[in-house]
Parts: sequence; C-alpha cells; structure tokens
Amino acid sequence: MLGSTHGTLTTDSRRARVSACGEPPAPAVHGRPADVDDLDVSGRPLYAAVPDLDRFFRPESVAVIGASDAEGRPNTGITRQLLAWAERVGARVHPVHPIRESVFGIPCSSSVADLPEQVDLAVLLVADPVPVVEELAEAKVKFAVAFASGFAETGAEGAAAQERLTAAVERSGMRLLGPNTNLNAFERFRDDLDGPAIALITQSGHQGRPVFALQELGVRLSHWAPTGNEADLETADFLSYFAEQPEVGAIACYLEGLKDGRAFLLAADRAARRGVPVVAVKVGRTETGARTAASHTGKLTGADAVVDAAMRQFGVIRVDGLDELQDTAALLARARPPQADGVVICSISGGTGAHVADLATEAGLRLPVLSDAKQAELHQWIPDYLSVANPVDNGGHPVGDWRGRKIIDAILDDPEVGVLICPVTGPFPPLSDRLVQDLVEAAEQTDKLVCVVWGSPVGTEPAYREVLLGSSRVATFRTVANCLTAVRAHLDHHRFVRAYRSPFDEAPRTPSPSFRKAQALMRPGQQLSEHAAKQLLRAYGIRVPREQLVTSAAAAVRAAGLVGYPVVMKASGARIAHKTELGLVKVGLTSASQVRDAYRELTDIAHYEGVSLDGVLVCQMVEQGVEMVVGVTHDELFGPTVTVGLGGVLVEVLRDTAVRVPPFGEEQARDMLAELRGRALLDGVRGRPPADLDALVEVVLRVQRMALELGDQLSELDINPLMVLPRGQGAVALDALAVCG
Repeated sequence: MLGSTHGTLTTDSRRARVSACGEPPAPAVHGRPADVDDLDVSGRPLYAAVPDLDRFFRPESVAVIGASDAEGRPNTGITRQLLAWAERVGARVHPVHPIRESVFGIPCSSSVADLPEQVDLAVLLVADPVPVVEELAEAKVKFAVAFASGFAETGAEGAAAQERLTAAVERSGMRLLGPNTNLNAFERFRDDLDGPAIALITQSGHQGRPVFALQELGVRLSHWAPTGNEADLETADFLSYFAEQPEVGAIACYLEGLKDGRAFLLAADRAARRGVPVVAVKVGRTETGARTAASHTGKLTGADAVVDAAMRQFGVIRVDGLDELQDTAALLARARPPQADGVVICSISGGTGAHVADLATEAGLRLPVLSDAKQAELHQWIPDYLSVANPVDNGGHPVGDWRGRKIIDAILDDPEVGVLICPVTGPFPPLSDRLVQDLVEAAEQTDKLVCVVWGSPVGTEPAYREVLLGSSRVATFRTVANCLTAVRAHLDHHRFVRAYRSPFDEAPRTPSPSFRKAQALMRPGQQLSEHAAKQLLRAYGIRVPREQLVTSAAAAVRAAGLVGYPVVMKASGARIAHKTELGLVKVGLTSASQVRDAYRELTDIAHYEGVSLDGVLVCQMVEQGVEMVVGVTHDELFGPTVTVGLGGVLVEVLRDTAVRVPPFGEEQARDMLAELRGRALLDGVRGRPPADLDALVEVVLRVQRMALELGDQLSELDINPLMVLPRGQGAVALDALAVCG
C-alpha cells in the first residue's frame, strides 16, 4: 500500500556552532563540494549546515531529569515510555532525582553532576529547564528535550522566558528540542516494514498522528521530530538532517510557523538537491488560522502568498489536509520515478471513468488519447461499442476473467502512459476482487505507477484490507481527490528535480558596481523623491524616460524642448506617494504655453496640499505598451521579496501579482509571468503587438539584484508603471517610489 493518504532573515550565532553536532558534511553542489561558510552579498549563508542528530535519535546513554515511578504522577508515565524506548534503541538510562534512590529499580543520581557517565541525551521533566540546562552544559551533554510549556505560546511573559532559555542553550553548546514539545520522538516505530520511509516533522504532535498511523497500512516511518516552540532546534535542522538519511523517501511536515524563513529555504534547497520530496501542511492561509497558529507556537506565520511562492520555488509540495499529507507523502516516498507523464483512467463504469477523467484534467494531469493501434488492441477484449480512447471503459465483465490482465498490461505497455488509475466506486465481487488482484500482480512487473481508488465506505473487504494494502507496489487511496493530488505531486516533483538548479549556487557573493552607485543615493529612514528613485534604477541599469528636474516655468519649457514633445510633468518630492490622486501629474503637453501653465498649476497644488517639492519633472511621454508593476517589499519571515504584476492605476484593484523570494534565476522570473491572470496581455491581444518579455524579465532580475545587495537599506521599491514596449523595444520605468530602511 502506497498510501491511504519570527523569524528573521539573519542567521544567529547558534547556526555557526558545531560543538554539539560535529562539523556538518559538505554537500555535493553540481560536482563541487560546497563550503558551508560561503556567504552571499549580504553576508548570509548560502548552504544549509546539517546537524548531526544521530545521537539524538539513537543515543547510547540517556538521563531522565525528574524521573519518577510514583503511581498517578505524570512524570511516571513519561519515564516508563522513555525506558521502553531506550530499550528498543539500546540506550542506557540514568534517572536523576534529588530525593529518590532508584526509579523502576534503576539507581538514581541526585543531580546532573552525579551522573555515572557522559550522556548523549537529557530529557527534562521539570517546570523550569533553564537551571538544568546550565548544569547539563557543565556535564557536556549533547542533546536535551524540554517538555515544559508556558513559554512563547503564552504571550509576552512566556516569550521572555523562552529568550532566557534560548540564551542558556546557546551558552551551553548543546542542542535543545522544545520547549512545549512531547514524546513523539520516542514513539514505537514498526521495524517489520520495508522500503523507503517517511520522516515526520510536526509543531503540534496531535497533527502528526494520521501520518504516524500509516504504519498500520504498511507504510514505513523512520523518524518523528515534534519541534514545539523551537527555542533551538527547528524545522530547518530536521529537514536538512532527514534529507541526508538514506532510508528517508519523503519528508512530511505540519507547520504552524517558521522560526527562520531563510533557514527553511536552505534546508528545502538541500532536500531538492538530494531529490527528497518534502510535503507540508502550512497553516495560516487565513487571518484566523494565522492568529491561532501564532498563539499556539509563538511564531510568525508570514504572509501566506509569500510562503506559498517560496515553497514552490524550492519544490516543497504544499497540501491542505492531513489526509492529503498522508496520501501524498506515502506515494512520493515509495513510488518509482515516472516513465512518462501520461495518465490513463480505466474503470468498470463509463460514468465513473468520465467523472474521474474530468477531475484529473481539472487537476492538471495529462490524459493522452490512446493511439488507434492501442485502441484496436484493447477492443480484442473490450466490446467495440465501449470507448477505450482514455478513459478506458472496460465494461465490467472482461475484468472478471483472464481478459482483465490483458487489458491492464496493454495499457501499461503504451510508452505514453506513466500512470494507470483504476477507480473502484464500490466492491462488486467477483469483478472487483479479480480486478484488484490483477492490478497488484501487474504492478509487481512494471516500473509504472498503478493507483487504485477504493471507494467503499466500509473498508473491511478482503480485496482492500488484504490484497491492496498487502501490496507495496500499488498506490491505494480512499478518495479520488487525494489520488489526483498525490499523482500530480508525484509527477511535478520529479519534473522539478530533473530541472532543478539551486539559486543559491548563482547568488551574488560580492557587490556589483551598481551597488556602490546606489549607496550614495540612499537616505536612511526616508522616502526618496521620484527623481532620486529613478536615479537608483539607473544605477542598476533599469531604463527610465528622458527627463529633467526643473525649478522654474522657464526651465520647464527649455527642458520640454530637449526631452521632446509631447511631455509629462510631475511634482517631485520625497513625501509624495500618490501624485495622481493629488492632481500632481499632467500628461500629453504639446506646447510651451501648456508647459508653463502646468508648472504653475503643479506648484500651486503642492503649496495648497502642503507638499514639499524638490522640483518638477519634465518627462518623455511613453504611450504604447503594457503597464506592469515590479517591486520589492520586506516579508517578516523571508526578508526581501520581489513582486511583478499588472500595473497602472488599477494595480490595487486587480491584485494580479506573483512573488518570489531572492535569489532566483531567469526561469523563475518567467514562471512569475506565467502565473499572472492577465498574462495574455503580454502576448498581444486585440491586434496589439506582443510585449518585450525578455526586457521585462531583465528588469525583474535587476530589481532582484538590487534587493539582494541593498538588503535592509531598501525597505520598499515600487516601479509603477513599468511600461513594457513591443517586442525588441525594451521596458521603461515611468514612475518609481523607493523607501530607505
């Protein structure tokens, strides 16, 4: 059975520690070893260090601080479970309690200092772990787990307590899981299951239960990391570690918030390099969800659109429900790479096949029409009046005898077919029993993916419980929706991995000459005037109109003659954000008299509105093109982000934008354009010529370079409109707003 299915941008000093984890292995990066000390132009790491967590998951010795065997005490149940787990992993247990001589017959140490040996892992069953952490530092303990709650998840006072805990851990040199975590890391994992395993990361232990229960359906699990409040060890640490484990076929995550957005992306990059699929439920799509998650974990969820885009950039497969997490992770962990991306639907009912085919097409799957020769082959066993073009309606009766296997093999032999989906809406013995047996046997003899949707609400039928769930090669689902989601994720993941080139490999390491020019223009804490903002764009090679800044009507007339009629005139000042609404823009001026009048009107309006000007811009008028917007904002979680979308005066109404987190390459920039609902405007509509997409992509990449190099010095950039001219003519930034950090 394959499945029933605040952070800051900076990296803290903890990430540089290797004393508790050893020197992290250098990953192979396209043929060269990566130096974990490589930094980008802003001084941030470009590669994820991999913590050595072997001694956390399989320690040789464990200290249980606050161990108990007194009946009725919470610590007693935890101690008992830890003892059972330690026996399974072969670890020695040392109870620690100030007044007990023994716990469950094991001699008890009165303090950490009295432990008989150096231990790998300390489990803290105490209300305040801070003093114990300091003792563990003296004993050179490598890892600790803190179960206690009452930290960042409870508000400001708890957050302050967590900061003290984090500081104590940083001083100690060891690594800590928690606080506000649980016993999930010490669960009993089945050791009788074969094949690639799922590694699980959750910030709420209860939400991982459905994935853990996959073991009862024959799906292997290897690890469970319940990260809790992540005072030290975080999701990114476990993601990097799991990506390196040979037995891990997929990583499943339930995330309420991310402690460090960049660390998460670096870890996802490591998984993408290794080809290890990551499937995640990330709460916070709605304001209510985000608020609830923050109260639960004490972390920021980040703007969901940015989170979504960042995950897609690095191949993280985002799903919504825990059932989808189950099914998708199970399929990705165990299915072989696809031989082709064509999907065939085969059913015993024409209605079922048509319905599933509609849903599959809507889900973005490719359903190729089978060739005439293949259809003729299938009609050897299927009546001629039934359609076998795809979906294949087998009519029911042929799959109840020897013909069923012939049909299945013929479909799987088609080189265009990579996936066979067989929906069984309900048990219909003996047809359904013979059908699933044939599917299981065929799956054992092919590298192609065979999926069965067992639609019975009962789920106790032998055909399901014994035959389908007994197969490690057939992917079995209970709903069509989950099947299609998982298959789409499977095909997308392998397509992504084949084409993946890490953007961190190409991220700039040193500032460009543009950076030095731009720095001279920055005014910390201030908004730049349009004129200054355009100078910033020029520094990065982004084209702006011919223009001059003037301070008199006579100078405006001279400037118009130099720029060339018709012209646009705009008030220019450091605090003007929306010139159009204030009437501070005049377009289509064709004579000296119009220019003089416009100058006087603009300065009068500015005086009336109390707007301070540094002058009036006389600009070249650019009319023919598609108005776009390109900008930079700072996300609380990921730092600088780059946005592109349809621009002009309706940008806030249309909200047709796409976002990426730098660094990214040209392919991602083009993908951003493909995501826009108004993408067709760039291709030319109603007789308009196609826009210069290459020029638009180049502007996006130059803006990205600006965001990377200037970092926190540039808190906001808004180029609107960026006029994208017809193909081959470039793009011109007609207006720009820049706010310095």
